[in-house]
Amino acid sequence: MKRVIISGTGVSIPDAVISNEELVESFNGWVDRENLSRQAQGLDPLQKSSADFIYHASGIKRRHVYAREGILDLDRMAPHIPARDDDELSVTAEFGAQAANAALQEAGIDAEEVDLVICAGSHLQRLYPSIGIEIQQAIGAKGAAFDLSLGCSSAASGLHVAFNLLRSGAHRRALVVTPELITAHLNFRDRQTHFIFGDAATALLLEAVDDDRQVEGRFEVLDTRNWTQFSNNIRSNFSYLNRAAQEDTSVIQSEGNLIKQQGNRVFKDVTVASHRFIVDFLAEHGRTPETVRRFWLHQANARMNQMILKLAFGREIGHDIAPTILEELGNTAAAGAIVALHQNHKDMKADDYGLLCTYGAGYSIGGALLRMM
Repeated sequence: MKRVIISGTGVSIPDAVISNEELVESFNGWVDRENLSRQAQGLDPLQKSSADFIYHASGIKRRHVYAREGILDLDRMAPHIPARDDDELSVTAEFGAQAANAALQEAGIDAEEVDLVICAGSHLQRLYPSIGIEIQQAIGAKGAAFDLSLGCSSAASGLHVAFNLLRSGAHRRALVVTPELITAHLNFRDRQTHFIFGDAATALLLEAVDDDRQVEGRFEVLDTRNWTQFSNNIRSNFSYLNRAAQEDTSVIQSEGNLIKQQGNRVFKDVTVASHRFIVDFLAEHGRTPETVRRFWLHQANARMNQMILKLAFGREIGHDIAPTILEELGNTAAAGAIVALHQNHKDMKADDYGLLCTYGAGYSIGGALLRMM
Protein backbone atom coordinates (compact mmCIF):
# COMPACT_ATOMS: atom_id res chain seq x y z
CA MET A 1 0.00 0.00 0.00
CA LYS A 2 1.21 3.50 -0.85
CA ARG A 3 1.40 6.35 1.64
CA VAL A 4 -1.03 9.25 1.20
CA ILE A 5 -0.40 12.90 2.01
CA ILE A 6 -2.56 16.04 1.98
CA SER A 7 -0.53 18.36 -0.20
CA GLY A 8 -2.97 21.26 -0.34
CA THR A 9 -6.14 22.67 1.17
CA GLY A 10 -8.39 25.32 -0.33
CA VAL A 11 -11.31 27.36 0.98
CA SER A 12 -13.78 29.73 -0.65
CA ILE A 13 -15.94 31.83 1.69
CA PRO A 14 -18.50 34.30 0.27
CA ASP A 15 -18.11 37.96 1.18
CA ALA A 16 -21.75 38.58 2.16
CA VAL A 17 -22.51 38.34 5.89
CA ILE A 18 -25.74 38.17 7.90
CA SER A 19 -25.59 38.76 11.65
CA ASN A 20 -27.81 37.14 14.27
CA GLU A 21 -29.47 40.49 14.87
CA GLU A 22 -30.41 40.92 11.21
CA LEU A 23 -31.69 37.37 10.93
CA VAL A 24 -33.76 37.70 14.11
CA GLU A 25 -35.27 41.02 13.00
CA SER A 26 -36.43 39.40 9.77
CA PHE A 27 -37.68 36.21 11.45
CA ASN A 28 -39.55 38.06 14.20
CA GLY A 29 -41.11 40.40 11.64
CA TRP A 30 -42.45 37.37 9.80
CA VAL A 31 -43.68 35.84 13.11
CA ASP A 32 -45.55 39.04 14.00
CA ARG A 33 -47.30 38.98 10.64
CA GLU A 34 -48.01 35.28 10.80
CA ASN A 35 -49.38 35.47 14.34
CA LEU A 36 -52.05 37.96 13.27
CA SER A 37 -53.38 35.31 10.91
CA ARG A 38 -53.02 32.54 13.51
CA GLN A 39 -54.88 34.60 16.10
CA ALA A 40 -57.79 35.05 13.72
CA GLN A 41 -57.87 31.25 13.27
CA GLY A 42 -57.64 30.55 17.01
CA LEU A 43 -54.19 28.94 16.68
CA ASP A 44 -51.36 29.19 19.21
CA PRO A 45 -48.87 31.95 18.39
CA LEU A 46 -45.45 31.16 16.96
CA GLN A 47 -42.47 31.79 19.24
CA LYS A 48 -40.01 34.55 18.40
CA SER A 49 -36.24 34.17 18.30
CA SER A 50 -33.41 36.29 19.73
CA ALA A 51 -29.74 36.85 18.98
CA ASP A 52 -28.83 35.80 22.51
CA PHE A 53 -30.80 32.56 22.17
CA ILE A 54 -29.01 31.73 18.92
CA TYR A 55 -25.55 32.33 20.38
CA HIS A 56 -26.33 30.37 23.55
CA ALA A 57 -27.82 27.46 21.61
CA SER A 58 -25.14 27.21 18.93
CA GLY A 59 -22.16 29.52 19.44
CA ILE A 60 -22.99 31.30 16.18
CA LYS A 61 -22.89 35.11 15.86
CA ARG A 62 -22.97 35.55 12.08
CA ARG A 63 -22.79 33.54 8.86
CA HIS A 64 -21.39 34.13 5.37
CA VAL A 65 -23.89 33.51 2.59
CA TYR A 66 -23.51 32.99 -1.14
CA ALA A 67 -26.44 35.34 -1.86
CA ARG A 68 -27.75 37.75 0.76
CA GLU A 69 -30.52 39.19 -1.43
CA GLY A 70 -33.90 37.69 -0.56
CA ILE A 71 -33.01 36.02 2.73
CA LEU A 72 -34.17 38.93 4.91
CA ASP A 73 -37.16 39.77 2.69
CA LEU A 74 -40.30 38.79 4.66
CA ASP A 75 -42.15 37.95 1.44
CA ARG A 76 -39.39 35.63 0.20
CA MET A 77 -37.06 34.49 3.03
CA ALA A 78 -34.78 32.59 0.66
CA PRO A 79 -31.65 33.63 -1.26
CA HIS A 80 -32.14 34.87 -4.80
CA ILE A 81 -29.77 32.92 -7.07
CA PRO A 82 -30.66 33.31 -10.76
CA ALA A 83 -30.85 30.17 -12.89
CA ARG A 84 -28.03 29.55 -15.35
CA ASP A 85 -28.18 28.15 -18.84
CA ASP A 86 -27.25 24.49 -19.20
CA ASP A 87 -24.13 25.48 -21.13
CA GLU A 88 -22.93 27.78 -18.32
CA LEU A 89 -20.89 26.57 -15.36
CA SER A 90 -23.33 25.73 -12.56
CA VAL A 91 -23.35 27.71 -9.32
CA THR A 92 -22.09 24.86 -7.12
CA ALA A 93 -19.45 23.72 -9.63
CA GLU A 94 -18.12 27.28 -9.81
CA PHE A 95 -18.10 27.51 -6.01
CA GLY A 96 -16.29 24.19 -5.69
CA ALA A 97 -13.81 25.02 -8.47
CA GLN A 98 -12.73 28.14 -6.55
CA ALA A 99 -11.75 26.01 -3.55
CA ALA A 100 -10.18 23.33 -5.78
CA ASN A 101 -7.99 25.88 -7.55
CA ALA A 102 -6.92 27.31 -4.18
CA ALA A 103 -5.83 23.84 -3.02
CA LEU A 104 -3.90 23.26 -6.25
CA GLN A 105 -2.18 26.62 -5.91
CA GLU A 106 -1.16 25.91 -2.32
CA ALA A 107 0.28 22.55 -3.35
CA GLY A 108 1.98 23.88 -6.47
CA ILE A 109 0.30 21.17 -8.55
CA ASP A 110 -1.18 21.62 -12.03
CA ALA A 111 -4.78 20.44 -12.42
CA GLU A 112 -3.74 18.13 -15.27
CA GLU A 113 -1.81 16.06 -12.72
CA VAL A 114 -5.06 15.28 -10.83
CA ASP A 115 -6.72 12.04 -11.97
CA LEU A 116 -9.67 11.90 -9.56
CA VAL A 117 -12.22 14.51 -8.42
CA ILE A 118 -14.81 13.68 -5.78
CA CYS A 119 -17.53 16.25 -5.15
CA ALA A 120 -18.48 15.42 -1.56
CA GLY A 121 -21.24 17.60 -0.13
CA SER A 122 -24.44 17.45 1.87
CA HIS A 123 -26.52 19.26 -0.77
CA LEU A 124 -25.81 18.61 -4.44
CA GLN A 125 -27.39 20.90 -7.01
CA ARG A 126 -28.64 18.07 -9.24
CA LEU A 127 -28.44 14.34 -9.81
CA TYR A 128 -26.71 14.40 -13.21
CA PRO A 129 -24.48 15.22 -14.91
CA SER A 130 -22.27 14.86 -11.84
CA ILE A 131 -21.14 18.12 -10.24
CA GLY A 132 -17.77 16.41 -9.73
CA ILE A 133 -17.39 15.90 -13.48
CA GLU A 134 -18.32 19.54 -14.08
CA ILE A 135 -15.67 20.66 -11.56
CA GLN A 136 -13.18 18.30 -13.22
CA GLN A 137 -13.80 20.01 -16.55
CA ALA A 138 -13.80 23.52 -15.07
CA ILE A 139 -10.34 23.16 -13.50
CA GLY A 140 -8.82 21.01 -16.27
CA ALA A 141 -8.30 17.78 -14.30
CA LYS A 142 -7.97 14.37 -15.95
CA GLY A 143 -9.10 10.83 -15.13
CA ALA A 144 -12.45 10.33 -13.40
CA ALA A 145 -14.91 12.18 -11.19
CA PHE A 146 -18.08 11.48 -9.27
CA ASP A 147 -20.39 12.81 -6.55
CA LEU A 148 -20.75 11.53 -2.99
CA SER A 149 -23.19 12.67 -0.33
CA LEU A 150 -23.46 11.66 3.33
CA GLY A 151 -24.83 14.70 5.12
CA CYS A 152 -22.32 16.69 7.13
CA SER A 153 -19.92 13.72 7.01
CA SER A 154 -19.59 14.04 3.24
CA ALA A 155 -16.10 15.59 3.15
CA ALA A 156 -14.72 13.01 5.58
CA SER A 157 -16.38 10.25 3.55
CA GLY A 158 -14.85 11.65 0.36
CA LEU A 159 -11.48 11.68 2.12
CA HIS A 160 -12.06 8.06 3.20
CA VAL A 161 -12.78 6.96 -0.37
CA ALA A 162 -9.92 8.97 -1.90
CA PHE A 163 -7.44 7.73 0.71
CA ASN A 164 -8.21 4.09 -0.03
CA LEU A 165 -8.19 4.54 -3.82
CA LEU A 166 -4.83 6.30 -3.66
CA ARG A 167 -3.14 3.88 -1.30
CA SER A 168 -4.28 0.95 -3.46
CA GLY A 169 -2.72 2.51 -6.56
CA ALA A 170 -6.01 3.04 -8.42
CA HIS A 171 -5.30 6.80 -8.66
CA ARG A 172 -2.33 9.08 -8.13
CA ARG A 173 -3.79 12.43 -7.10
CA ALA A 174 -7.31 13.22 -5.90
CA LEU A 175 -9.27 16.36 -5.10
CA VAL A 176 -12.07 16.07 -2.54
CA VAL A 177 -14.22 19.15 -3.19
CA THR A 178 -17.05 20.22 -0.88
CA PRO A 179 -19.20 23.11 -2.17
CA GLU A 180 -21.76 23.77 0.57
CA LEU A 181 -24.29 26.26 -0.74
CA ILE A 182 -26.66 25.19 1.97
CA THR A 183 -28.64 28.40 2.59
CA ALA A 184 -30.53 27.72 -0.65
CA HIS A 185 -31.94 24.58 1.01
CA LEU A 186 -32.74 26.22 4.35
CA ASN A 187 -36.20 27.15 5.63
CA PHE A 188 -35.68 30.62 7.10
CA ARG A 189 -39.19 30.45 8.62
CA ASP A 190 -38.26 27.51 10.88
CA ARG A 191 -37.15 28.67 14.35
CA GLN A 192 -35.28 25.38 14.95
CA THR A 193 -33.00 25.72 11.93
CA HIS A 194 -33.20 29.21 10.38
CA PHE A 195 -30.04 30.45 12.11
CA ILE A 196 -27.80 27.40 11.80
CA PHE A 197 -26.21 27.34 8.36
CA GLY A 198 -23.81 29.41 6.29
CA ASP A 199 -22.12 28.81 2.94
CA ALA A 200 -18.53 27.76 2.23
CA ALA A 201 -16.61 25.58 -0.23
CA THR A 202 -13.49 23.55 0.57
CA ALA A 203 -11.06 21.25 -1.19
CA LEU A 204 -8.40 18.74 -0.12
CA LEU A 205 -5.67 17.65 -2.54
CA LEU A 206 -4.36 14.18 -1.73
CA GLU A 207 -1.34 12.46 -3.29
CA ALA A 208 -0.01 8.93 -3.21
CA VAL A 209 3.71 8.66 -2.54
CA ASP A 210 5.90 5.65 -3.25
CA ASP A 211 8.84 6.34 -0.98
CA ASP A 212 9.58 7.41 2.59
CA ARG A 213 10.00 11.08 1.76
CA GLN A 214 8.81 13.60 4.32
CA VAL A 215 7.14 16.76 3.02
CA GLU A 216 7.65 19.40 5.69
CA GLY A 217 4.47 21.19 6.71
CA ARG A 218 2.17 18.59 5.10
CA PHE A 219 0.00 15.93 6.68
CA GLU A 220 0.29 12.22 6.11
CA VAL A 221 -3.08 10.48 6.27
CA LEU A 222 -2.53 7.49 8.57
CA ASP A 223 -6.04 6.07 8.49
CA THR A 224 -9.68 6.96 7.87
CA ARG A 225 -12.94 5.58 9.16
CA ASN A 226 -16.71 5.84 8.53
CA TRP A 227 -19.71 4.90 10.69
CA THR A 228 -23.45 5.13 9.99
CA GLN A 229 -26.72 4.40 11.77
CA PHE A 230 -30.13 5.26 10.37
CA SER A 231 -31.98 8.14 12.01
CA ASN A 232 -34.80 10.47 10.93
CA ASN A 233 -33.80 13.17 13.42
CA ILE A 234 -32.03 15.20 10.72
CA ARG A 235 -33.90 14.99 7.45
CA SER A 236 -34.62 16.65 4.12
CA ASN A 237 -37.42 15.39 1.89
CA PHE A 238 -36.76 17.73 -1.03
CA SER A 239 -36.80 15.48 -4.11
CA TYR A 240 -38.04 15.00 -7.64
CA LEU A 241 -40.66 12.75 -6.04
CA ASN A 242 -42.30 15.79 -4.40
CA ARG A 243 -43.90 16.63 -7.76
CA ALA A 244 -45.21 13.09 -8.15
CA ALA A 245 -46.93 13.29 -4.75
CA GLN A 246 -48.92 16.43 -5.67
CA GLU A 247 -52.16 16.93 -7.55
CA ASP A 248 -50.79 20.04 -9.25
CA THR A 249 -47.56 18.87 -10.89
CA SER A 250 -46.76 22.33 -12.26
CA VAL A 251 -45.54 23.46 -8.83
CA ILE A 252 -42.97 21.78 -6.58
CA GLN A 253 -43.87 22.21 -2.90
CA SER A 254 -40.81 23.12 -0.82
CA GLU A 255 -42.56 23.93 2.47
CA GLY A 256 -42.18 21.00 4.84
CA ASN A 257 -39.63 19.30 2.57
CA LEU A 258 -36.55 21.38 3.46
CA ILE A 259 -34.06 20.76 6.27
CA LYS A 260 -35.62 19.82 9.59
CA GLN A 261 -34.25 18.30 12.75
CA GLN A 262 -35.10 17.27 16.28
CA GLY A 263 -32.42 19.39 17.90
CA ASN A 264 -32.42 17.92 21.42
CA ARG A 265 -32.40 14.33 20.17
CA VAL A 266 -29.62 15.05 17.70
CA PHE A 267 -27.53 16.73 20.40
CA LYS A 268 -27.80 13.75 22.73
CA ASP A 269 -27.42 10.97 20.16
CA VAL A 270 -24.56 12.51 18.21
CA THR A 271 -22.61 13.57 21.30
CA VAL A 272 -22.57 10.03 22.68
CA ALA A 273 -21.85 8.36 19.33
CA SER A 274 -19.09 10.80 18.33
CA HIS A 275 -17.31 10.52 21.67
CA ARG A 276 -17.31 6.73 21.35
CA PHE A 277 -16.15 6.92 17.71
CA ILE A 278 -13.20 9.18 18.58
CA VAL A 279 -12.00 7.14 21.55
CA ASP A 280 -12.31 3.81 19.71
CA PHE A 281 -10.69 5.07 16.49
CA LEU A 282 -7.70 6.45 18.38
CA ALA A 283 -7.40 3.29 20.46
CA GLU A 284 -7.08 1.22 17.28
CA HIS A 285 -3.85 3.14 16.66
CA GLY A 286 -2.59 2.94 20.23
CA ARG A 287 -3.47 6.54 20.98
CA THR A 288 -5.61 8.44 23.48
CA PRO A 289 -7.10 11.92 23.10
CA GLU A 290 -4.26 13.32 25.25
CA THR A 291 -1.72 12.27 22.58
CA VAL A 292 -3.47 14.23 19.80
CA ARG A 293 -2.29 17.81 19.30
CA ARG A 294 -5.38 19.09 17.53
CA PHE A 295 -8.97 18.12 16.81
CA TRP A 296 -10.84 19.55 13.84
CA LEU A 297 -14.43 18.67 14.62
CA HIS A 298 -17.60 19.21 12.62
CA GLN A 299 -18.62 22.83 13.13
CA ALA A 300 -22.27 22.29 14.00
CA ASN A 301 -22.64 23.40 17.59
CA ALA A 302 -20.08 24.75 20.04
CA ARG A 303 -21.74 23.19 23.08
CA MET A 304 -21.87 19.79 21.38
CA ASN A 305 -18.16 19.88 20.54
CA GLN A 306 -17.29 20.92 24.09
CA MET A 307 -19.32 18.04 25.48
CA ILE A 308 -17.78 15.47 23.10
CA LEU A 309 -14.27 16.50 24.06
CA LYS A 310 -15.05 16.76 27.76
CA LEU A 311 -16.25 13.14 27.66
CA ALA A 312 -13.07 12.14 25.80
CA PHE A 313 -10.58 14.10 27.92
CA GLY A 314 -12.37 14.26 31.23
CA ARG A 315 -11.87 18.03 31.32
CA GLU A 316 -12.70 21.24 29.45
CA ILE A 317 -10.85 21.69 26.16
CA GLY A 318 -10.07 25.08 24.63
CA HIS A 319 -9.67 26.59 21.16
CA ASP A 320 -5.98 25.70 20.85
CA ILE A 321 -6.69 21.97 20.90
CA ALA A 322 -10.12 22.09 19.22
CA PRO A 323 -10.52 25.31 17.18
CA THR A 324 -14.00 26.55 16.32
CA ILE A 325 -15.08 28.78 13.44
CA LEU A 326 -18.78 28.85 14.35
CA GLU A 327 -18.95 32.45 15.57
CA GLU A 328 -17.96 33.82 12.18
CA LEU A 329 -19.21 31.24 9.68
CA GLY A 330 -22.03 29.31 11.34
CA ASN A 331 -22.50 25.66 10.45
CA THR A 332 -21.11 25.18 6.94
CA ALA A 333 -22.16 21.51 6.88
CA ALA A 334 -19.53 19.15 5.46
CA ALA A 335 -17.15 22.04 4.76
CA GLY A 336 -16.84 23.20 8.39
CA ALA A 337 -14.21 20.78 9.72
CA ILE A 338 -12.09 21.33 6.58
CA VAL A 339 -12.24 25.11 7.08
CA ALA A 340 -11.14 24.59 10.69
CA LEU A 341 -8.24 22.42 9.48
CA HIS A 342 -7.25 24.91 6.78
CA GLN A 343 -7.19 27.83 9.21
CA ASN A 344 -5.64 26.03 12.20
CA HIS A 345 -2.65 23.82 11.39
CA LYS A 346 0.39 25.91 10.48
CA ASP A 347 1.62 26.09 14.08
CA MET A 348 1.81 22.29 14.35
CA LYS A 349 5.23 20.64 14.56
CA ALA A 350 6.65 17.51 12.94
CA ASP A 351 5.13 14.31 14.35
CA ASP A 352 2.17 16.15 15.88
CA TYR A 353 -1.04 14.16 15.45
CA GLY A 354 -4.40 15.60 14.44
CA LEU A 355 -7.88 14.11 14.20
CA LEU A 356 -10.50 15.28 11.72
CA CYS A 357 -13.96 14.15 12.81
CA THR A 358 -17.35 14.99 11.31
CA TYR A 359 -20.88 13.92 12.23
CA GLY A 360 -24.35 14.59 10.96
CA ALA A 361 -27.41 13.30 9.16
CA GLY A 362 -27.68 9.60 8.69
CA TYR A 363 -26.58 9.44 11.45
CA SER A 364 -23.07 9.42 9.99
CA ILE A 365 -19.60 9.94 11.44
CA GLY A 366 -16.33 10.20 9.55
CA GLY A 367 -12.77 10.47 10.83
CA ALA A 368 -9.18 10.80 9.62
CA LEU A 369 -6.03 10.44 11.71
CA LEU A 370 -3.29 12.75 10.44
CA ARG A 371 0.40 13.22 11.28
CA MET A 372 2.37 16.37 10.51
CA MET A 373 5.54 15.58 8.58
